[in-house]
Amino acid sequence: MKNITDSFLCLGYWPSAGSFGFNTNILATNLINLSIVLGVLIFFGKGVLSDLLDNRKQRILKTIRNSEELRDAAIEQLEKARARLRKVETEADRFRVNGYSEIEREKLNLLNSIYTTLEQLENYKNETIRFEQQRAINQVRLRVFRQALQGALGTLNSCLNYELHLRTISVNIDMFGEMKDIN
Repeated sequence: MKNITDSFLCLGYWPSAGSFGFNTNILATNLINLSIVLGVLIFFGKGVLSDLLDNRKQRILKTIRNSEELRDAAIEQLEKARARLRKVETEADRFRVNGYSEIEREKLNLLNSIYTTLEQLENYKNETIRFEQQRAINQVRLRVFRQALQGALGTLNSCLNYELHLRTISVNIDMFGEMKDIN
């Protein structure tokens, strides 16, 4: 076994000065190498890292500005769309109201036209009834007149003799002559 001082776990182990060689103590050499690498990286990489961070920051800010501009444009378009929607809804309501009033007007016009037509048909019906009544009355009068005339002729023919017949004819001819003179 080795001595504890030779062990790589001992942090205080330093090789003797004046000689050049490899340090086999892994922990000590790694810490030194890491600190040197970190120092060089910080010294030289500080500018590169800050440039990268600045570029990243600028891209993020630019993205945020673009997003805000897009959001503002979207809000503006939304407001315009809402305004158009309100306008269209107003016009639709106006058309709906005008349409309903137009329908009501047309309905009233149609009802008035129907009532007028019904009145005309009622008048035509009444005129037709009066005409048919008058025709029926005239036919009845004509029949009554014919029957009366036939009865009178029958009575006259049975009561009249030749001499009375000639006298009646001559009286009628005289009356006809007088009527002709009056005109």
